[in-house]
Amino acid sequence: MKLPNVDQALVPEAKITRYLLDLTSPKGKSKAVFFRAFGFTIEQWQMMADALKQHAAAYEVASTEADEHGTRYVIEGALNTPDGRNPQVRAVWIIREDETEPSFVSAYPLK
Repeated sequence: MKLPNVDQALVPEAKITRYLLDLTSPKGKSKAVFFRAFGFTIEQWQMMADALKQHAAAYEVASTEADEHGTRYVIEGALNTPDGRNPQVRAVWIIREDETEPSFVSAYPLK
């Protein structure tokens, strides 16, 4: 199964600039080190947003989990990166209750 309504997927700027690529973020620092090593930058945050949307469109959902906030979708596969090395990552998306568009939650390297 593919991520429902993937063509409507939202990646908030702050999720990238203040989390995934922010070396000062307590929760995101290790992710920032990882993703920056592949050429992503805060200045060109939209490039990472586009790569995450492409990742969601390209791969099947690996697992789902529903709770009071909505349904989370986990997608695993190669992420297209600026330097072309394309590491394997896990990305998490959520479709909140009473909404139809998926919103990006997090991404991290697959081990």
